[in-house]
Amino acid sequence: MERDGDEIHLNEVEASGAEKPHIVRYVLGISLLLAVIAMSAVWILAAVLK
Repeated sequence: MERDGDEIHLNEVEASGAEKPHIVRYVLGISLLLAVIAMSAVWILAAVLK
């Protein structure tokens, strides 16, 4: 933390209170892939069983 007169300057870790892990992007990517696979399976099975 740096103080410049009345201004306080914080770095990213100090402002957020913690480090941000990058696992969120992997969770979102895997979830998107699973959703696409599930929707494709439903679509394909519906077409085959019709």
